[in-house]
Amino acid sequence: MSRALGPVILICGLILAGCGFEPLYGERDQAVATENLLNRVAVPPIENRVGQLARIELTNRLTPTRPAPTPLFTLNVKLSESKTSLAVEKDSSATRANLTIAANFELLRISDGARLTSGSVRSVNSYDVLQSDFATLAAERNAQRRGAKDVADGIVDRLAIYLLRNQDTLLTGQAR
Repeated sequence: MSRALGPVILICGLILAGCGFEPLYGERDQAVATENLLNRVAVPPIENRVGQLARIELTNRLTPTRPAPTPLFTLNVKLSESKTSLAVEKDSSATRANLTIAANFELLRISDGARLTSGSVRSVNSYDVLQSDFATLAAERNAQRRGAKDVADGIVDRLAIYLLRNQDTLLTGQAR
């Protein structure tokens, strides 16, 4: 069995090497690191408390070092939040709820205002609806923090992939 495993590992290694796999945040020959482009994204204020939480998470991920370099891009984000009751009791009171946060975003080039990419991200987080109003409010706020973090992670992942694929054309002209 060990003799058959060696050629299988070798073949898998060759296939992986030929697929074009490369690290997202690594340096490439003749290229700018993706994290250097992410550092150049400015995030204007986002409405509501969940928007503030999402902006903090986005800023912490995009520009982890301070001071941030001069921005080349602006990331506009619009959030919507909705609650859905789950696990309804016989007396019509809910014991569980889902908090859905949806974010629509667009990346703009500051120099000419061109929209480079856009997309949407969604996060659904559950929390308990308890008899204590304070405990329910604390659980809901915790769900908001988790949702803001999830949304920020999704946006940064999509931006990183976009910037990696288009870094050659972003600084010089038009992106695909």
